Amino acid sequence: MTKIIAILNHKGGVGKTTTAVNLAAALQRMKKRVLAIDMDGQANLTESFGISIEEERTVYGAMTGAYPLPMVKTNSGVTVAPSCLDLSAAESELISEPGRELILKGLIAKMPDKPKFDYVIIDCPPSLGLLTLNALTTSDYLVIPVQAQFLAMRGMAKIMSVVAIVQERLNPGLRVGGIVITQFNRRKTLNKSVSELIKESFCKQVFDTFIRENVSLAEAPIKGMSIFEYNGSSNGAEDYMSLAKEIMKKLK
Repeated sequence: MTKIIAILNHKGGVGKTTTAVNLAAALQRMKKRVLAIDMDGQANLTESFGISIEEERTVYGAMTGAYPLPMVKTNSGVTVAPSCLDLSAAESELISEPGRELILKGLIAKMPDKPKFDYVIIDCPPSLGLLTLNALTTSDYLVIPVQAQFLAMRGMAKIMSVVAIVQERLNPGLRVGGIVITQFNRRKTLNKSVSELIKESFCKQVFDTFIRENVSLAEAPIKGMSIFEYNGSSNGAEDYMSLAKEIMKKLK
């Protein structure tokens, strides 16, 4: 059965897209069939997989009803539904559309290849608007990347509140798959303190795998590559492979 995972944090700069890209790539390396959907109007996931944001067919056109969800096979083996800069405008364009929270769910349900995918990874925009609501409504699990800094903790209550509303009104099957601590440096006292606070606050919801600070993770998107293609021996590659294995085990 296809597992649909939304990657969400409405605070920018916490490694959300990095997590979506490299989790998808790690799962693919474990011989899983993966679709990554870019729901962010910044189109960072699209470019991180080496796909142009000038693609003729994108998630924007699919969300506005022009055609089915487009799919592009990348060199890494991951299939991507690409985004474009116009996607940000979709929120206002769809505001009066009946069932607007369910558009993505309908697109995924109609995909002819859905049974062929083991995992669908959705990169949400850094907001809690209509596009994010579409992702949460269609997902089975939510993974929340959190930077090991105090300010990154402040938005967690808001995310959990939105998740509770979605569970009650739109998607009772949605579960928090876990919280992953990113940009971690064990030599920094602040990072260690915040990580301990996150673990105390959310207990078993926090993954054992921490994503360490790693310059290769920042460089890989510039080349349009996952961390495994760019520097497979880096800490970033090791950490995201570990996270993918932990997620597979936890979500069985």
